Amino acid sequence: MTSYPKTLLITSALALSISGIVQAGVSAQEAARLGQDLTPIGAEKAGNAAGTIPAWTGGLSSSADRYTNPYASEEPLFTITAQNADQYKAQLSPGQLAMLAKYADTFKMHVYPTHRSAALPQKLYETIAQNATNSTLIEDGNGIAGSVEAIPFPIPANGLEVIWNHMTRFRGGSLERTFVQVPVQANGAFTAVRINEKMAWPTYLADAYDPKTDDNILFYFVQKVEAPARLTGNVLLVHETMNQITQPRQAWTYNAGQRRVRRAPQIAYDAPGTATDGQRTTDNLDMFNGAPDRYNWNLVGKQELYIPYNSFKLADRGLKYDDILQAGHLNPELTRYELHRVWKVEATLKEGARHIYAKRTFYIDEDSWQAAIVDHYDGRGELWRVGEEHEFQYRDVDVPWTVAEMLYDLQSGRYLAGSLTNEEGLGFDFTQRFKHNDFTPQAIRRLGK
Repeated sequence: MTSYPKTLLITSALALSISGIVQAGVSAQEAARLGQDLTPIGAEKAGNAAGTIPAWTGGLSSSADRYTNPYASEEPLFTITAQNADQYKAQLSPGQLAMLAKYADTFKMHVYPTHRSAALPQKLYETIAQNATNSTLIEDGNGIAGSVEAIPFPIPANGLEVIWNHMTRFRGGSLERTFVQVPVQANGAFTAVRINEKMAWPTYLADAYDPKTDDNILFYFVQKVEAPARLTGNVLLVHETMNQITQPRQAWTYNAGQRRVRRAPQIAYDAPGTATDGQRTTDNLDMFNGAPDRYNWNLVGKQELYIPYNSFKLADRGLKYDDILQAGHLNPELTRYELHRVWKVEATLKEGARHIYAKRTFYIDEDSWQAAIVDHYDGRGELWRVGEEHEFQYRDVDVPWTVAEMLYDLQSGRYLAGSLTNEEGLGFDFTQRFKHNDFTPQAIRRLGK
């Protein structure tokens, strides 16, 4: 097994000496299940008893042809509608059932054969096996020690470990992406917001890893709004920390009107997201991000759920955003749902904590650790927003990730569509490599001009 230098640990040994350990890694005997009855990242390798979920056999093979749909010839097995939803309710989330009821005439879910296509680069599997025995929750579960690169808890023992797997899952290590984020009004009207983002995990930076600055960094992130004209020039810089209790997320904004860089401690929790017309919170991005300290996280267990998957059709480069975005929801003729096993985690707001969501229920794909569905409840206990992550396998880099990130508002009828790249050329470029000085306040001042 590979030996990693101390400087590659995501959270330093110092953190262990000042924080209480909540949950240590599993035993070597337990970790030996990875690659045996469990996949290398912790999913059940076997299919289900009914044969509707197949065994995992390694995922989709690598290919330079990112967007060719390997399942283009398949037809739906059946379609779930408001009229037959009761027949499938055991495999649907409350949010999905609510969407079917609210948009009874237009929202539907075409269900296709299940393909367990998720795969990561082979070199990561050994790393994740090492994480299984070394990773530790600290600071009451709000930080991690002893983890390398991605997925610290492939055999999770509680809800916090599952959500940390989602937040630390592999997303290519370093990338630049240009996409649109689209607040869609109840009547279907929209103005697309074009965004450019750069992201890098510390061990993927082109210059040397610096333990003084990088030990507690999950990733570095810069976001620039490129259109429409009224929003251009505004830039956000984030140093996302692993332990946000001892070292809160560090954020800065460059305001084009003021031509100034300012610290932005408010970029967290339920602060409104950038250029979203108030349709999501900061911690809604990527289905969930940031400090988990305001919630109690209960691991309910696993269940089978119809979730968006293998969304090659939705990623088609010939589509226009007008083809995709309709009043109320995405064009259902472009979406694909499959039956997969998911981890179900319930997050309930702690007594005395503040957030606009009093409860959130996460359904997290076992094969990728990607949150696929999230149901959000307001302070009255009523279902409010439904998150859906439409994903596929980026075969050129072995990364299962987003094609469209949706957040539907059941109360207003509006929704937010994110990560769409159909009209943006390559969209996600995983070949980019950055340096520390690309993620500084001085760097975003230059970008904003």
